[in-house]
Amino acid sequence: MAPTILFIVLSLLFTLTSTHIQSNEEGFISVQISNKGLDFAKDVLIDKAVSSIVPLQLPDIEKSVKIPVVGKVHILLSNITIYHVDVASSYIHTGETGIVLVASGATANLSMAWQYSYRTWLVPIAITDDGGASVQVEGMEVGLTAALKNQDGNLKLSVLECGCHVKDISIKLDGGASWLYQVVVNAFEGKISSAVEDAISKKIREGIIKLDSLLQSLPKEFPVYGTAVLNVTFVDNPVLSNSSIEFDINGLVTAKDAVLVSNYNHKGWEDTFFCSGPAKMIQISLQQDVFNSVSLVYFDADYMHWIVDKIPDQSLLNTAGWRYIVPQLYKQYPDDDMNLNISVSSPPIIKVAKDVIGAIINLDVTIDVVDAGEVIPVACISLDISTSGSAVILRNNLAGRVRLKDFTAYLKWSEIGDLHIHLLQPVLSTVLKTVFLPYVNLHLMKGFPLPLPHGFTLQKAEIVCTDSRVIVFSDLAFTEQYHLTQHQLHCN
Repeated sequence: MAPTILFIVLSLLFTLTSTHIQSNEEGFISVQISNKGLDFAKDVLIDKAVSSIVPLQLPDIEKSVKIPVVGKVHILLSNITIYHVDVASSYIHTGETGIVLVASGATANLSMAWQYSYRTWLVPIAITDDGGASVQVEGMEVGLTAALKNQDGNLKLSVLECGCHVKDISIKLDGGASWLYQVVVNAFEGKISSAVEDAISKKIREGIIKLDSLLQSLPKEFPVYGTAVLNVTFVDNPVLSNSSIEFDINGLVTAKDAVLVSNYNHKGWEDTFFCSGPAKMIQISLQQDVFNSVSLVYFDADYMHWIVDKIPDQSLLNTAGWRYIVPQLYKQYPDDDMNLNISVSSPPIIKVAKDVIGAIINLDVTIDVVDAGEVIPVACISLDISTSGSAVILRNNLAGRVRLKDFTAYLKWSEIGDLHIHLLQPVLSTVLKTVFLPYVNLHLMKGFPLPLPHGFTLQKAEIVCTDSRVIVFSDLAFTEQYHLTQHQLHCN
């Protein structure tokens, strides 16, 4: 099979397994594919399977038959090619042992060349003739049952059953003797049917073998913005029901080359939620621990530290703007420029509740005075910030925005005497609203990559926030404008 069809099969089947495997790992991202999603994948699968199968060359067929009056005739059918396949109907079904895909009422068109030769006692030299023929295959049914098992966090794909059955064929010869048509029909109809059945079944099995090799080579982690990695190890086994297939992946983010040790509290996925509109193809649930793992990685990598020397109200970055708020600052450093050295003092804590995503952020804001080119730290104020936010879908990323709910401030240390924190509250609020939170939102709008394979995009997505998790309901669209290699199977 072509790489494209391998990938489509992957997208359809990577949620399936039948034998329960115990795992010590936890899954913090859950993906659920509904019947609507399976039907979509099935339609794409069949369309791509047909395009990858044709043209399909069949083995030559030859046979010697006795013809009254003529005698023994040797007939060869060569260059037998399936050049068109059309599928009338199809269905997909999930069961305890695997996923069943059946295409029925299919037709196929074949072309071939024929040639015969014979001798008679009257004519000692060989009599030969040749020409072309077309074959119409009717009522073809193709079925596949496949199983996919979790094998050390990777996927092992195997074929449980695979078959093709041809109900009827019709043959049209171009040229040839009057007796040739009936001979070909009687002698070769069954052989042509068997050749078609065997060739298509073999093609499907070859494709599954190649796909299994591709699955085994899939990475267990994907890069996230070049700084961290998303652990996409499969955890336990998918859960099959009459209406959906659900599976878990680890889903936590770690620093590059870090060894993941999960200290998070995994609550499981017992509850069921529904989107407000029509049923969607796919549901992706992310525990709040996923977002907290991102927070921890970026905090440990020292990405939560900023020097602010420009703000919308630039007068606040000069001691003259503080003369009535902190008189001793202006008295000691008159008309000097200032910097705000902002550092997150502990990993932000993200909590997801009904209809809202909240975060607790602890900041240290160090006031620096730039005096004669020297940067002098003069005071440090600690802030405990509470924010609320919402999530949005940008392409295949889960993005978001936060806004300030409230904050408390207290003096951590000072080189210029006591500060009246209540007088600093308006200044600190302005800095948070016009500098800190816009900067945070700029990064949040880059989004978190959802675990979708290349070639698929979310459509008409809805987001539901509930106790400890964010759930994305969405339809899918398949984009054909890409070329798949083993190295392209990563998050969008």
